[in-house]
Amino acid sequence: MTMPTRRAFALLLAVLAAGLAGCSALSALNALTPVSDLEIRRDIAYGDGPRGKLDAYRRRDTPPNAPVIVFFYGGSWDSGERSSYLFAAEALSSRGFVVVVPDYRVYPAVTFPGFLDDAAASVAWTRAHARELGGNPDKLFLMGHSAGAHLAAMIALDPQYLARVGLTPKAVSGFIGLAGPYDFLPLKSPTLKTIFAPEETIARTQPITFASASAPPALLITGDEDTTVSPGNTTRLAQRLREKGASVTEVHYPTENHYTIVGRLAAPFRSGEPLLDEVDRFVRAPR
Repeated sequence: MTMPTRRAFALLLAVLAAGLAGCSALSALNALTPVSDLEIRRDIAYGDGPRGKLDAYRRRDTPPNAPVIVFFYGGSWDSGERSSYLFAAEALSSRGFVVVVPDYRVYPAVTFPGFLDDAAASVAWTRAHARELGGNPDKLFLMGHSAGAHLAAMIALDPQYLARVGLTPKAVSGFIGLAGPYDFLPLKSPTLKTIFAPEETIARTQPITFASASAPPALLITGDEDTTVSPGNTTRLAQRLREKGASVTEVHYPTENHYTIVGRLAAPFRSGEPLLDEVDRFVRAPR
């Protein structure tokens, strides 16, 4: 990046850090996103209600049978909407992937595992309709940031959620987590205690509980300056997966925080940055 671009990025990401769920900062990222080469299908129903919808993206020149990425946004399990993540969908589409961004129900409409049931349903819809979108249903990846990384990891690691929608873990070729909470007990926030109650079964809300040798390959990325979701979540899940014999790639960016790491996907701020390259290599690796 040039120095002015770095300053602009720092300013914009300071706004993001003040509240990623706020529309203004995400709208700014989206306003800087090129869309002329994108084919976008909006408001596709995968489930019931206004939150049971998704958007699908691909570049117009994407060859058929492309890998498919389902991207789950974050928002502390109580906020967020798919329209705010155009910048992330465009970034992934720019590498020749078909990208699906679903909404899912959040607290207080649901508590755990309601949002996971929605996420799994969106994955099942995507696999069933991948060819219609120009994608390959046998190259289906889950990706998320923050709480969205929790969703991606839980669906990839705990087979019960895919089983409920008629799929097995083999339906997922891999999962990618950005700054994800995978091992975040004990809970301190009263809201989180309500979302993930009851205490007797709370271990089943943690992705690390379900690490196994049969886990799909994982790419876990975090920023070492993250004070929102401790990078230790990534370190511990990666270590547990390795101990079980699963394939995992762990990446730490020393100067990134919880918000800059997803902001790096925005078009003006990703030149020369390795994050998209990491995702590209992971998705295209032979399996």
